[in-house]
Amino acid sequence: MYKLKNKFRQLFLTAATVGAACLLAGCGVGASAAGADDSGVTENQSEGNGSGENSDSSDSQKLQVVATIFPEYDWVREILGDQADNVDLTLLLGNGTDMHSFQPTMADILKVSTCDVFIYVGGESDSWVADVLKGAGNPDRKAINLMEVLGDQVKEEEVVEGMQDEDGHTHVEADAADAHDSDADSDKERTESEVTEDSSHDSEGHSHDEGTDDDLEYDEHVWLSLKNASLFCDTIASTLADADPEHAQLYQQNAAAYEEKLAALDQDYQTTVDGSQSKTLLFADRFPFRYLTDDYNLTYYAAFTGCSAETDASFETITFLAGKLDELKLPVVLTIENSDQKVAKAVIENTNTKDQKILTLNSMQSVTAQNVEEGTTYLSIMENNLQILKEAL
Repeated sequence: MYKLKNKFRQLFLTAATVGAACLLAGCGVGASAAGADDSGVTENQSEGNGSGENSDSSDSQKLQVVATIFPEYDWVREILGDQADNVDLTLLLGNGTDMHSFQPTMADILKVSTCDVFIYVGGESDSWVADVLKGAGNPDRKAINLMEVLGDQVKEEEVVEGMQDEDGHTHVEADAADAHDSDADSDKERTESEVTEDSSHDSEGHSHDEGTDDDLEYDEHVWLSLKNASLFCDTIASTLADADPEHAQLYQQNAAAYEEKLAALDQDYQTTVDGSQSKTLLFADRFPFRYLTDDYNLTYYAAFTGCSAETDASFETITFLAGKLDELKLPVVLTIENSDQKVAKAVIENTNTKDQKILTLNSMQSVTAQNVEEGTTYLSIMENNLQILKEAL
């Protein structure tokens, strides 16, 4: 089924590799850069058998699927089911690199260019994808942009009260209320109007990763909603079925079974929130969980936006968050994975009781190949996040 496509892939890989080597040599790039390891992790790679045969030849007969981040990768594994051994599935960010700082290697680019199915988020962090998809490669490749799948349900990144923006300014409504109440109200109305306009512009055909609107930044963390995940799995199953019609029914059945698990966990989240006294979360960290909190109508405060590069909070941000902990009597300060917890500890030190617990919600932005081998799944992380949420609320 894939013979003609695979012959093209092999010819392209050979030409591209030679061209890349010449380009690197001509630009004066050092040997370490030219020989950089692929950051991706590939399942079902055939190993050499000592007979002199090209080990890539057996892989080239398989459907080639590339996913940029772990949630996409795990969804594909679930949908493939028993067919997984016959598909070459690659997790591009398999070494723990955060997608916000990811830079593809030449090997990554070649994988994307020649694969059969490519799945990516489609936000600002994936700005590198556009050029890769325009370049030479597999003419039959199917690409899934999660933010395009979500359409007008994509949320604009927001700066809430107490949050520090990229310029280091802390947004506290009380500051404006002293002398500018009417201006603040009009600004709020204007902001709400802009958000409405922003959410409708996608239905007019705007692509999220093109960046045509100068001031609009969209929240890329679309996978942290179980409802979104179900929608994405539908699209992935349909795309795999189109690419591999022989197993279309299997993919659709596996997706339906998996979506039942997503729906059950979604209901567990809703039950937890409905039964909790508090409906507010406080993050002394970046906040990538807006899709999750919006699903269950939770309020949140945070030090930084989800895509912020900031790690040091201002005194104003710390004191604001500490004040909210005291005011709301919240027992928990939340961080995301790999946090050094410096901001969280500073916030707690500025509260009256100084006895709040620090807990971590996992945003799945640094899942490694080793985590995958140890059995980490999208559902296992979201189930653990639910346990953290129960304690935080």
